[in-house]
Amino acid sequence: MYCIVWEYEVDPAQIEEFVSAYGQDGAWVTLFRNDAAWISTSLLRDVERPPIFVSIDRWKSAEDYARFRAQHAEMYARIDAICDALTRRETRLYAAP
Repeated sequence: MYCIVWEYEVDPAQIEEFVSAYGQDGAWVTLFRNDAAWISTSLLRDVERPPIFVSIDRWKSAEDYARFRAQHAEMYARIDAICDALTRRETRLYAAP
């Protein structure tokens, strides 16, 4: 399994929209769900720092994720551009099997 962990600092005025976009029925999961190599996505909120969230994307392999990104580059970029407006900072923390 290949995991990618992202940390986001969300604009407090955008938290509800961020959770909608990154949650289980959001744009990202809707896109990922189309690929058999996607396993799951979890969204966690830091209880001590409420505007901080972490997402964990699980894929069967790094190669599967890379293939997915290449095949869906246009839609991925479109969703990413929309979601950029919801956050103050986005940091990839971890990517490994």
